[in-house]
Amino acid sequence: MPIRERRHKVSLASFGRPCRKGESFRRFLLSLPDILAATEFREVVGAVVRARRRSRHVVLCMGGHVIKCGLSRVVIDLMRRGVVTAVAMNGAAAIHDFEIALIGRTSEDVQRGLDDGTFGMARETGEMMNEALAVGAAEDLGAGWAIGRAVIERRLPHRDASVLARAVRLRMPATVHIAIGTDIIHQHPGADGAATGKATMDDFRIFTEVVADLADGVILNFGSAVIMPEVFLKALTVARNAGGGPRRFTAAVFDMARQYRPMENIARRPVARGGRGYYICGHHEIMLPLLARAVVEAL
Repeated sequence: MPIRERRHKVSLASFGRPCRKGESFRRFLLSLPDILAATEFREVVGAVVRARRRSRHVVLCMGGHVIKCGLSRVVIDLMRRGVVTAVAMNGAAAIHDFEIALIGRTSEDVQRGLDDGTFGMARETGEMMNEALAVGAAEDLGAGWAIGRAVIERRLPHRDASVLARAVRLRMPATVHIAIGTDIIHQHPGADGAATGKATMDDFRIFTEVVADLADGVILNFGSAVIMPEVFLKALTVARNAGGGPRRFTAAVFDMARQYRPMENIARRPVARGGRGYYICGHHEIMLPLLARAVVEAL
């Protein structure tokens, strides 16, 4: 068989090109190869842009590393611009968000604290967050808004860097999905399982309402390997059971390695009969700013 008659997966036309000094970000994005993850990255950007131009949801789910990697201001900017329409996170992300607002620092040395029994025992984090959850449960606020409101009302010094506080100011859905016993604030004497459970259950219902309206929208999962993939799968099931639920949307996972639950519960199963799923590997501190800038440029 002549080589020209053979089917090929790669051609020179899809190759990348070097950037010239001083070229714009848009030109940089166009310079990437039209191959594998670079192609998929541009497709995710396109999906987010189309969703917002149609006034559809773009939901950002996240694990604790998104905050720990210094991305709060990037997320807040996307919220402020109206690119992200709802945020959802696990308990660890909420703790890092609160501590950043409180003292501008977070993430302790786990090994040192575990060795001497001080891991997770910072008094202010435990007392203030557990109090916020108890008040929020009593007022049917949900965990996310309860913590965000506490950041604002206590006038924490770095409250402008809090994702949850900004969500409250923007009147945006912001949910925290807590598994009892997984977070450091559960080690404290003020932890109230009933209040925490009610607050996070209220947030599950809020999140389910958002997911029910996800048709033609986008759900992004950055760095939550277990909690958010499981919560999303259940919320989607409830939405579909209650009234059909969304069938066609874009689901994209960004993580540092391929993991079972994000792949199955976000990128594959939910879009098996409609929509598109993606799984792009890379460090959050690179991939989230890259995605944010690409979307902002396109919009």
